[in-house]
Amino acid sequence: MGNMANEPTPALLAELEEINEKLEREAPSKAIEWAVDRFEGNLSMACSFQDLVALDLALEVMPNLEILFLETGASFPETVAFAEEQRLLRNLHLTVTHPGPEADAWPCGTENCCKLRKVAPLRNALDGRMAWLTSLKRVDAPTRAAIPIVGWDESFGLVKVNPLAAWTEDDIDSYIASHELPTHPLWSKGYRSIGCAPTTRPVEDGEDPRAGRWSGTGKVECGLHE
Repeated sequence: MGNMANEPTPALLAELEEINEKLEREAPSKAIEWAVDRFEGNLSMACSFQDLVALDLALEVMPNLEILFLETGASFPETVAFAEEQRLLRNLHLTVTHPGPEADAWPCGTENCCKLRKVAPLRNALDGRMAWLTSLKRVDAPTRAAIPIVGWDESFGLVKVNPLAAWTEDDIDSYIASHELPTHPLWSKGYRSIGCAPTTRPVEDGEDPRAGRWSGTGKVECGLHE
């Protein structure tokens, strides 16, 4: 099976709609299994290492799955260290992306930061892939309330699979506890949605987990999932 065209065929869109409806009633692992089988392993997973749930599920299905970590140059040192720790412990096929020199003029928090430090490196990393996996959940933000399990990603021109779309924060916490997964070192300091250090703060009890991202700016998304 060759690389998928940047424009989906009507047949592909119909297939994705059908499988999405079916996967809505299945466990997240079924979505991962479908993607690995459908695209013959020609897919990657973006992982922020905020938590390890999606990673853990994906590796059960495809242990050699390429994991993409977007190191923006402004990541928390704890995140970088946690990713490296997991690479060693799990023998991850980990690809760490870095922004190009064009990002130097746009420090974290400035207008084109996310486009140059996240979106462009991910686009390069996904070049030639047929699908990508994420850990997005509908409860993450109002902008994500309607995300499908499986759908066409117009921005990147390939299929996007969100196995955890229907899960809640309680589901995530329960999986972490039952599978005894290690947690990001910043969780104990009040961080539950972890992005770049200059634009992320801890959240208070009762606050939305993503309230600490771009706090006070009105910004909700970085451009990866818009």
